[in-house]
Amino acid sequence: MQTLILQEPGSFIADEQAIPDHLQPDEVLVSVKKIGICGTDLHAFRGKQPFFSYPRILGHELGVEVVACGEKVEKVIKGDACAVEPYLYCGKCTACTRGKTNCCEFLKVYGVHVDGGMKELMVLPSQLLHSSSKLTFEQLALVETLGIGAHAVQRADILPKDIVLVLGAGPIGLSIIQFLQHLGVPIIVADLDPERLAFCQKYMQVSAAVNASYENFEDQIKDSLQGLLPTIVFDATGNASSMQKAIHLCSSGGKLILVGLYQGDFTFHDPLFHKKEMSILSSRNSTRANFRDIIRDMESGLINTDTWITHRLPFSQVANTFPSLVESRSGLVKAIISL
Repeated sequence: MQTLILQEPGSFIADEQAIPDHLQPDEVLVSVKKIGICGTDLHAFRGKQPFFSYPRILGHELGVEVVACGEKVEKVIKGDACAVEPYLYCGKCTACTRGKTNCCEFLKVYGVHVDGGMKELMVLPSQLLHSSSKLTFEQLALVETLGIGAHAVQRADILPKDIVLVLGAGPIGLSIIQFLQHLGVPIIVADLDPERLAFCQKYMQVSAAVNASYENFEDQIKDSLQGLLPTIVFDATGNASSMQKAIHLCSSGGKLILVGLYQGDFTFHDPLFHKKEMSILSSRNSTRANFRDIIRDMESGLINTDTWITHRLPFSQVANTFPSLVESRSGLVKAIISL
């Protein structure tokens, strides 16, 4: 079967691997139909992804079709279209026993810690599949991205009087905004890319969109809120400078939720942090319940991702096209690979 391997930063190689011919009783063989490209993949291609080693088969945002099932599989049947929950957790550590499987002490993620779905066929534990008879494979490939936003919004525990700022209008920022919209709170988005800001204004119903490159960036935030600062700030940039400055953009008594990730230390000015009596939270991955809820909301039309996919490419062109996605991100919101 065709397989694409990220051999080292900046270098994909095509390979032919054997078709899996044996399933454990609880395993499923799936045909990979659609693969979403996310920031993790782009960072890995650049050589700047934490918790990563090479060579690696990327691909953790997957829309798949069930081809065969182990003898004890009951959750899905042959022919089912499914989203894949790409998180392998132990079920025994402190986090897992408290229901926080998304931050299992021994967590492994397909396409990051173990080989992922950039191949024609893949064997998966059946419990990681979430089927839908209504959604397309493209929609199913977006469920994992949406889960990141859903979990981050849950972490924030937002109240009706909150005012929210989202730093970063990439796919993760958009997924955060998607779930904020359901809460009816004012939403401000900030990014360096004018095209992404225009996208948010046109499709995401934000209250204001601010260019973060301007020197008076903080003043613009205040102006959009009649002199106030937001009570909730999400940083979805994965940029050290943005994350460290975000504390200045949050009101006293507010919360900063770090969703983006970078290789390095996160530091802040302690007197300001104490003065504001802020809360700083991290948000990692999502839970099984998030997957089920998102699929239900997508099927009902509550979540609409029709405008998200700006780039589509066949599997055969990934190696040649990937550098352009990394180097020139103009207009890129979400790219989907088709097999």
